[in-house]
Amino acid sequence: MELTPQQPPRAPGPEDSFDTDWPAPDAPVPDPASLAEPPPPTMRTTLRRAAFGMVAGAVLVTGAVVAVPDDDTDAAPPLPGPVSRAMTATAAGSPASLPDLTALIADRQKWVGTHPSDAPAWAVLGSAYVERGRRAADPAYYARAEQALKRSLDVRPGEKGNTAAWVGLASLANARNDFVTAKKWGETVRARQPKEWTVYPELIDAYNGLGDRKSAITAVEKFTELRAGVPALGRAAEMYRDRGWREDALATAQDAANRAGTPAEKAACLTRLGELAWERGEPKEAVAQYGAALRVDKGHHPALAGRARALAALGRTDDAVRDYQAALARSPRPAYLLELGELYESLGLDGDSVGQYEKLRAALERGTARGVDESLTLGRFEAAHGDADAAVELLRAEWERGHRSAAVADALGWALHRSGDSDAAVEYAQRAVDSGGQNASYAYHLGMVRRAVNDYGPARRQLEAALRTNPKFSPLDAPLAQEALDGLGEPPAGGPADMQPPPAPEPAPQAPAPQAPAPQAPAPQQQPVPAGPQGQQAVPAPPSAAPQAPVQPSAAPSAAGR
Repeated sequence: MELTPQQPPRAPGPEDSFDTDWPAPDAPVPDPASLAEPPPPTMRTTLRRAAFGMVAGAVLVTGAVVAVPDDDTDAAPPLPGPVSRAMTATAAGSPASLPDLTALIADRQKWVGTHPSDAPAWAVLGSAYVERGRRAADPAYYARAEQALKRSLDVRPGEKGNTAAWVGLASLANARNDFVTAKKWGETVRARQPKEWTVYPELIDAYNGLGDRKSAITAVEKFTELRAGVPALGRAAEMYRDRGWREDALATAQDAANRAGTPAEKAACLTRLGELAWERGEPKEAVAQYGAALRVDKGHHPALAGRARALAALGRTDDAVRDYQAALARSPRPAYLLELGELYESLGLDGDSVGQYEKLRAALERGTARGVDESLTLGRFEAAHGDADAAVELLRAEWERGHRSAAVADALGWALHRSGDSDAAVEYAQRAVDSGGQNASYAYHLGMVRRAVNDYGPARRQLEAALRTNPKFSPLDAPLAQEALDGLGEPPAGGPADMQPPPAPEPAPQAPAPQAPAPQAPAPQQQPVPAGPQGQQAVPAPPSAAPQAPVQPSAAPSAAGR
């Protein structure tokens, strides 16, 4: 049943107050005699009280001496309990450790059992259930969360100030991958209380899931303005990464890690640094960052899964399998199941990969039965390892719902290509690359789609970009990317033909024209020539002949002309 932001109003009563001294409405009226001045104490009572006061004073003085530190040292504050730590982390927008979160849930369960009209307590319990379900990848917690949040709104509607329950419903919708509903609840809160900073992380997730990058950037900026600190730095780092601004993402993520104050917060920040290193194609650096996160929080399953991915890229497949299995023991997320199955397949362990894929299908069915939209993960799996036509149907429906993120565009494009419709796939694959930052997998998919439609120049560029970004981005797909690139060969000399001007046509060689014989001058009439001296006749020169220069001997050819 879909909830709407409007809830039936109810007049708040004394049970909605946190003041435990508020008198119950049916409390008996005190006897007027009891309000009279008490009689003076007896002498024995007076002496007993004096003796007790001396002992108490001695104890207090001794305690003061022990408690007051020396001038050169500072006293360590008392360590808060797990419930207090969890509440403090939640109030700061930071993750609580799993033991503290578990203690908080137990405490709120007990409290609402005796205080069923405490709307804020129900809201805290519902939000804690959402976070517990995310951590454990157990969608059963989402049903409990919905019940608790509904109960909170029944006690005190959102219009009466219970925006915490509305924020909890936005968080629940994001956890279920229902980004349209998450956006609705988040924008309802923002419209009423634009300075309520707790709603902006939920709006960021909703906008990213819908592919509304502009609104997501605006929400990040507003969150940073309202709540500067480690959580806001983390969100800013992710925004920079999604925009392809790697240097900015790294600097901001490092700043967040340096400022992190609790182990859970520190582990999350170090894991983000590991993810950035992995996406840059630096598996050794990624292993180091993930290892640092695990030293802070040995049960941090995102760091375990991330280190497994990086270890596989380094060829340490046994260690990678160990880390994947450890991560799955703590949180059987479908994404981890798919990655481990593909690692098994790349190693030729077909039996193990089939077993993992069966576990993946079962996990996706459980999530779907609990109200989680698993279309993206199931579509990816079917496109690569199952029924590509079914993947297209799933992902088209997801696209029509408004879930138009880079991840959905990439998955839909790949499913179309695998189903044989590469022409239709080009649009979606290109959109994923344009809006998904520098993602090696997206570039690989676009390169393969371009190759299928005989667009070889762009295909070569995208495959090169994928392998340049992260040469080991997938144990299955990275070798196929290299094979496809090798098959395309080297580009023609001088660059692609469509980027060069056509060469100018060379003039056709012409045969030399035959030379006509020089016209002969008419023979001059013989004139009588006077006799020369001693009886010789002088011979006249031809009338058209020019005087010729004496012929010089040709010089020997120089060395440069050889």
